Amino acid sequence: MTKRTRKSGKAQTSPKELVVVATANSMDEAKDYEALLKNNDIKTVIKKQQDEFTEDYRYVVMVQEDLADEANVIIESQNSYDDYDLDTDSDDISEDDLEGDVFDD
Repeated sequence: MTKRTRKSGKAQTSPKELVVVATANSMDEAKDYEALLKNNDIKTVIKKQQDEFTEDYRYVVMVQEDLADEANVIIESQNSYDDYDLDTDSDDISEDDLEGDVFDD
């Protein structure tokens, strides 16, 4: 539904609905999501919400509904990268673990 302003006569679109794409336990974590999405030209809104069952507070990261799929792909890609990065950090390999003849000329 398009509304026209009286002064300019230009069309004014109604605000798009926001949907939750991530939840965080801290504002720092929510800001990380915000920065990730902002780097991909997706504007976010962070809101503090109380969980109705546990009464704990959490932060929700929301984007416009038409950008939700793209935001979810970006977040999942980053989470996969973070999981991979954590796995490779635990694989400390020393030179003694490697076979010497593989690198010999």
